[in-house]
Amino acid sequence: MRLEIDEARRLYGEADSVHDFDHILRVLTLAERIAQAEGADVALVRTAALLHDWGRAEAVERQLDHAQVAASRARTWLTARDYPPAQIDAVTHAIAAHRFRTDPAPATLEAQVLFDADKLDAIGAIGVARAFAYGGAHNQRLWAPLSAVDLARWEDEGDDPQRHTPVHEFVVKLSRIKDRLYTRAGRAIAAERHAYMAAFYERLTAEVKGEL
Repeated sequence: MRLEIDEARRLYGEADSVHDFDHILRVLTLAERIAQAEGADVALVRTAALLHDWGRAEAVERQLDHAQVAASRARTWLTARDYPPAQIDAVTHAIAAHRFRTDPAPATLEAQVLFDADKLDAIGAIGVARAFAYGGAHNQRLWAPLSAVDLARWEDEGDDPQRHTPVHEFVVKLSRIKDRLYTRAGRAIAAERHAYMAAFYERLTAEVKGEL
């Protein structure tokens, strides 16, 4: 059985521009590309990519782990359509393990492919665009000096919504993504995207300071 894009699209409601169905499609394209390069099960990866953020908005509103919510919904949906149990387990594990900051870690190649594809959509030019789209939607300042980012405090206490800016997001998360990826293909894509993103934030600081 094959989950089609239009069928998956109907499962998603309205979402912000950072996590809308365009994000799903970008992750899908990257996931299929990486899966083919790594020899993973492309069909399984495709299904997981299309379902990986299902119910995200509702989960965030209720302060639930959106990956667990999506995995639960996917299990119910796939079971009702008589997908083989082994495939269901593999898809739901990949979905449950796709988050950057929470367990479980991706334990299968297919889960690692989805993890890498989802994280790659957070860096590079698209990552910069998403960081500023999110910041604008939450009335964040455009810029803060790097010295304002207390990484140790963030690791101990988590995000401070009152102080967060796209620069904070770059320091505490985006700049570290390339070192967290699992697949060789994913890391190769990340290297170029990271370099572009790092150069952008350096340029941003220089322009804010009037140096350029």
